[in-house]
Amino acid sequence: MKDKTRKKWFKIFKGFLKVFIRKTEFVFLNEKLDGPYIILSNHSAASGPLGYEIHYQDPFRFWGTFEMNSGLKSTYNYLTNNYYTKKKHWNLHLARIFCLIAAPLCNLFYKGLNLISTYPDTRFRKTLKESIKTLQSGTNLIIFPEASENGYFDELTLFHEGSVVFLEYCRKHQINVPVYVAYFNKKKRKCYLDKPIYINDLLNMNLTRIELSKVLCDRCNMLGKK
Repeated sequence: MKDKTRKKWFKIFKGFLKVFIRKTEFVFLNEKLDGPYIILSNHSAASGPLGYEIHYQDPFRFWGTFEMNSGLKSTYNYLTNNYYTKKKHWNLHLARIFCLIAAPLCNLFYKGLNLISTYPDTRFRKTLKESIKTLQSGTNLIIFPEASENGYFDELTLFHEGSVVFLEYCRKHQINVPVYVAYFNKKKRKCYLDKPIYINDLLNMNLTRIELSKVLCDRCNMLGKK
């Protein structure tokens, strides 16, 4: 399928980046179904999104925090006060200096991603509605549900419940697409994608949101041991 989610200038830019970013191998442990589908993956800091964006072949859209999709000032503040300091554990002053260069580049990159913004409040309904439209158009979704407030770890501690809320929202709108749990292994430059499970099959397990989030997170960690 032709990727209509990225503009021509960004595709050219990605071709340039391929020279510097090691190729990622995507390993499907079972069958790969036709889209649209949803991938729930670990983040592995910037490595996961970059690996998917540069080397994954099917058209998709990411979920991503709204701060990175709201202009240069918002991007700078998020990178300095959250990403580099709280998640990457950099010194604040070093982060502020580094982001004078990094923020404009990241802002340009995120503009090209056609990102679906996520929010921590009632604006999350915008995320849900835009995501439904994306699936209905035949485009896949990649979501990073891991709790990364304190950093990125090889073994994940938690999946946020927002992805489960979205699955419920899909069923409400009679959308029953496959879901892949995936683990991006930065060291091996491999991404393992588990056997697809349809939304209705996941929700028919009759688990609470917390319980289903834990099941998905545990499966992601199991893939990380391959």
